[in-house]
Amino acid sequence: MSLPTTSVIVVSWQRPDALVLCVQSLARQRLAPAYEIIVVADAAGRAALARLPDAAMIKLVACDQPNISAARNLGLAVAAGRVVAFIDDDAQAEPRWLSHLVAPFAQGDLACTGGYVRGRNGISFQWTSRSIDSTGTAHPAPLHGQQPGRPALPPGHALKTEGTNMAVRRDVLALLGGFDEAYHYYLDETDLNWRLHLGGYQTQLVPLAQVVHGFAPAAHRGADRRIASLVQIGASQAVFLRRHHPKHGQGAALQAAAQHQKHRVLAQMVDGRLCASDVGGLLRGYHLGVAQGMARALPHLAPLPDQPALPFRPFPSRATGGVTWLAGRPWQRRALIGRAASLAKSGESVCAFCLGPSSLFHHMRFHPDGFWLQTGGLWGRSQRDSALVQFWRFSQRIEAERLRIEPLK
Repeated sequence: MSLPTTSVIVVSWQRPDALVLCVQSLARQRLAPAYEIIVVADAAGRAALARLPDAAMIKLVACDQPNISAARNLGLAVAAGRVVAFIDDDAQAEPRWLSHLVAPFAQGDLACTGGYVRGRNGISFQWTSRSIDSTGTAHPAPLHGQQPGRPALPPGHALKTEGTNMAVRRDVLALLGGFDEAYHYYLDETDLNWRLHLGGYQTQLVPLAQVVHGFAPAAHRGADRRIASLVQIGASQAVFLRRHHPKHGQGAALQAAAQHQKHRVLAQMVDGRLCASDVGGLLRGYHLGVAQGMARALPHLAPLPDQPALPFRPFPSRATGGVTWLAGRPWQRRALIGRAASLAKSGESVCAFCLGPSSLFHHMRFHPDGFWLQTGGLWGRSQRDSALVQFWRFSQRIEAERLRIEPLK
């Protein structure tokens, strides 16, 4: 099966360290189509990438404004692949992310795919299968199994993909006018999902196309996901309703959205991430954002040029070998990491397990030296819906964890 050429676009703003880790994961895609890496970044991100040995193989685009839609459109302008994939700078892609995400495009008339997103512990899912309605509100839409597909949706709903894990045919995205730059942050990909739905284009979800999303600090949130600002969320909510929701229902929809944000703020106050004195200012910021969004100019989304500004620049993946599985105990950690790094440098895709005699929860992360490392207790749980304590022999536990994640590697 021949996979279409693919452009992977990463937008980065004030997170150079996270960006480098993201690009390092993209540099190790296995069984992937011919792909290029496009990074649209501020000065700090561009400087960080310039120090990488693969810097010359990356299409680097300058963008010094905090507008994710505008930045994605800059990346799209130089994207020469038949398919354009998107990942956030604070995410890391599994070795077979791109091969899974792009494979459905080789069959049938498909416009868009979306994968699943794991959280900062590297195991639990943040987002799997969801739908949206004309207010931009997301709803669960269960998709069973691991095969690409489309869940049954209620009338008036569209299938949702996540901006940190999605792919779109370049010709379709250009025809639709790219991303709407009225969304500076939030609902930008949701707007695209709705326009694809209105245009009758087909979207599929791909459960095995997975990334780990770290929720790195940004202007709107702190390192512990503490809400720092709701201004852009309010603005984007207003823009989405103006674009897609009947005018007579916009007021009620805005009230419901404001109530949802209030619940979020109060929940963080209760769990100690916010002080009571923070609540009023955050909610005023949300309403300020709504006012900005109601006054914001809505650009006409004319079709973009069919031809990219730069030719395709294939990235030579460092994943030139097979998959190697390593395991050890905490007292063997240094040797385990050293061997994993050495194998990764030689082109192997490496997943290492370091499990101690405890019931600690498991965590999975992409190591800067180019391999995946799962840590925790031999008797602790990896999937968060499993038993709190499970009694295993070391070899049995390693084999069970290997089987769980093997399709991703």
